[in-house]
Formats: sequence, C-alpha cells, structure tokens
Amino acid sequence: MTFDKGEAEGRPPYIYSMIAGGLGGTTGDMFMHSLDTVKTRQQGDPHIPPKYTSLASSYHTIWRQEGVARGLYGGWVPAMMGSFPGTILFFGTYEWSKRHMLDYGIQPHISYLTAGFLGDLAASVVYVPSEVLKTRLQLQGRYNNPYFKSGYNYRGTWDAVKTIVRTEGFSELFSGYKATLYRDLPFSALQFMFYEQFQSWAREYKKSRDIGVRLELLTGAAGGGLAGVITCPLDVVKTRLQTQIDPVPALSKAKDRLVTETMSGLKDPSKQPQPPPPPKQQKRPISTSSPSTHTPRPGAIPLDEDSILKGLKLIYKTEGVGGWFRGVGPRFVWTSIQSGCMLFLYQTILRKLEVWLPVERSDMSASTLERGI
Repeated sequence: MTFDKGEAEGRPPYIYSMIAGGLGGTTGDMFMHSLDTVKTRQQGDPHIPPKYTSLASSYHTIWRQEGVARGLYGGWVPAMMGSFPGTILFFGTYEWSKRHMLDYGIQPHISYLTAGFLGDLAASVVYVPSEVLKTRLQLQGRYNNPYFKSGYNYRGTWDAVKTIVRTEGFSELFSGYKATLYRDLPFSALQFMFYEQFQSWAREYKKSRDIGVRLELLTGAAGGGLAGVITCPLDVVKTRLQTQIDPVPALSKAKDRLVTETMSGLKDPSKQPQPPPPPKQQKRPISTSSPSTHTPRPGAIPLDEDSILKGLKLIYKTEGVGGWFRGVGPRFVWTSIQSGCMLFLYQTILRKLEVWLPVERSDMSASTLERGI
C-alpha cells in the first residue's frame, strides 16, 4: 500500500473528525437503541423461566406493554450523554495516533489496529459510567414497572446516579470496566483495521476518494461485522460473567451489580410453608457496552470472574468451539448495522464540514506525499 496524494487529502482537521465521529456515532447508537434494550432484557432477565426469549417476540412484548419512550427507548438519555463525548474522544484519539504512526513509517495495518485500540481506551473513561446507567434503566423500563421486575426502580437518570453513588459507592459507576475492555478494545482495533483496508480497496476500485453510498455502507458494515465475529468468544465470556447468578452468594467474592432475587427456592421442602422472606440483595454484573447477542444455555457452568482466559478454556472444554461462537449470527447482524450506519454518517458529515468550512492543508509536506509505506 502506498501513501498517495488522495490519502493525504483525506486528512481533515482533528476537530472535524471529532465532530463527525460524535454525530455519526451518537446517531448510530440511537438508531440501534431499541434493539440494545431488547438484548439487555434478554441477557439480564433474572426470572426462571425467562420472560424474554426470541428477538421478535421480546421486541413486540416490550413495545406493547411499556411503549417506546420508557420501554424500547428506556435509558436513552445516559446513552446519548455517553455516546457523543465518547465517540468524540474515540475519533480524536484514533485520528491523532493513526496519522502519527503512519508518518513515522509504521505499517498501515499495525497503525490502524493500534489506533483503534487507543481510541477505545480513551473513550472508555466516558462511556462505561454512562452505559452502567443506561443498562440499568433499560432493564428497569418504566418507573414502578408492573410488567418486569428487574431489581431496579429509578425515577430517572439523575435519580439513578444519586442512588447508585449513595448506596453502592462511586466506583459502582465503573462496574464491569475490566470485562468491557477485554471485549471492546480488540473489537474496535479490528473494526477499524478492517474498515481502513476495505476503504482503501474501494478507493482503488473507484479511482476516487468518493466511493459512493453503497460502498460506504458496505465497507463500514463489513469492518464491524467481521470484527464482531472474531471477538464473539470474548463476548460469550463477558456475557456469562455478567449474567450468571450463584445459587448461594459466595462470601469471599463480590460481583459487580445488585439485583433482587428471592431465595425461597433454597429452603428445605420438609418444613412447613412460610411467607416468602424479604428480597435478598445479591451482586451480579451488568453489561456496560454494546449489546451482547449471546444467551447462555440452561445449566451453563459458572465461570471464574477473575480470568477471561480461564473462562475461554472452560467453555471450550465443556462446549467445544461451538460454545465460543454462540449467538454469532445476531452479533454479526448488530455490529454490521451499527458500524455501517456510524461510519457512513461519519464520512458524510466529514465531507459536508470540509465543504462548509474549507481549510488549507499546509501540514502535508511533499516528502510525506511521496513516501511509500
């Protein structure tokens, strides 16, 4: 691959990349929010048997019982508050690190991979706390929800913040941080490495930077979908850790989130029936990122929360390779659509900004333009 003039002309000011990324990423996240809510309900449902099973029936049930605003789009406020600054940080960090690595002669694929990794790491400081709030409000639905008992009952976003900090501590806003990074850093790194390569091939095919709407959507969707398939095993482990519930809470370990669970099922059946005890608080992790499309099979072996690698080994030992790729189809669909929408809007807004606010690119020297990578 060579660094030609078209590549150089494709370097807009950082602020343009950050604005376009923020708007494109937020729009893509809002577009997919209802599906995110359905997946959150499926993977966080504490009831046995679960209320939400298939995607279509779950979507229809939430819409019919709870509506759109506080049902399918529950938690949209913290989602938007985290998505916009998070994607601004991501694209700003991504473009800055990518350009500097390319200018220093680092191989393009390594530059794209590393830049995606660093971009997601920078953005995680913002999006993890917002995703904790978003996920709890998605799982809760409407206030005093008569249709689904999630263990949460916040009046809104601000009430959720105050309640979590007061009852569980400020650190709870970063629950699931480690598990999120294990999955999302590799995903973002691979997503943008594939995307940049597909964009390069498309521009070579079209002999132009303007590759058209179809190829813009296709390159973005292909990059996200392929990265989603490759990181599916990490998604499986993350979801198992976030949704498993110990029948008897372990005293030596604390998990990452509180859910309400009645323990009456553990009583000695020989005793006389008694009124059910008050709900017992037990900690369980939550999803703090893009929706997982994996649903653990009934009776899945609990995983060690301290090691992602141990989780991968245990799933392979008990379920084989197929266990690593449970839910890979829905995950491919979700990551393809979200990535395609986000990156298409990113490129479209970026071009509009360059037309509305043209700038001279005096930072590109002739020696840079002629250098091969």
